[in-house]
Amino acid sequence: MDICVIIPALNEQDAIGRVIADIPTDLVRKVIVVDNGSTDSTVQVAQQAGARVVSEPRRGYGAACLAGIAAAGAADIFVFLDGDYSDYPAEMGLLVAPILEGRADFVIGSRMAGGRGAGVIPAQARFGNLLACFLMRMMYGFCYTDLGPFRAISASGLRALDMRDTNYGWTIEMQIKAMKRGLRILEIPVRYRRRIGCSKVSGTVWGSVRAGYKILYTIARLSLT
Repeated sequence: MDICVIIPALNEQDAIGRVIADIPTDLVRKVIVVDNGSTDSTVQVAQQAGARVVSEPRRGYGAACLAGIAAAGAADIFVFLDGDYSDYPAEMGLLVAPILEGRADFVIGSRMAGGRGAGVIPAQARFGNLLACFLMRMMYGFCYTDLGPFRAISASGLRALDMRDTNYGWTIEMQIKAMKRGLRILEIPVRYRRRIGCSKVSGTVWGSVRAGYKILYTIARLSLT
């Protein structure tokens, strides 16, 4: 199967090389780093590590993911993870195995399952996770435990979702649409560690507020469609 890894990155020069180095080369055929307007050496480090780098000057996590998908061309499975080395790329096989085996269309690496990420995720991010998962359970009846960025989805499943969000609502849009479109969904416990550098979202009060607002807005908007 043709597996493509997409890594949105913004000023991750100290982490991106480690992320790419830990991706299992026996499993993955394409690694695309989407530079979202970095002003450091992220692009050069990523290229030296062997990744293809695509530029997306429009700021936003979702915009970077969409650019990566567009650049990937044909693939059977897409894997998304962060460029800050907080995820464990070596665990990628845990996420793609259920898709390869025909047991799932969409697999989320849950940092919260078993409490694996509880000690390293900022309090405001943990609260946002809990609230969003509670609201989705009340509105849609599916019990997610996390909005984790480390996730894998089949190409057919991704096409069915018709993803649109260009910033903070990307992950929750994917999860809500997966439920509404009837995708087979699994959560797999994954490890999580403190990121290298400062988070652009939960690392600032304003970033946390904007992300929280967009998540709640996305839940409300998709409930009407």
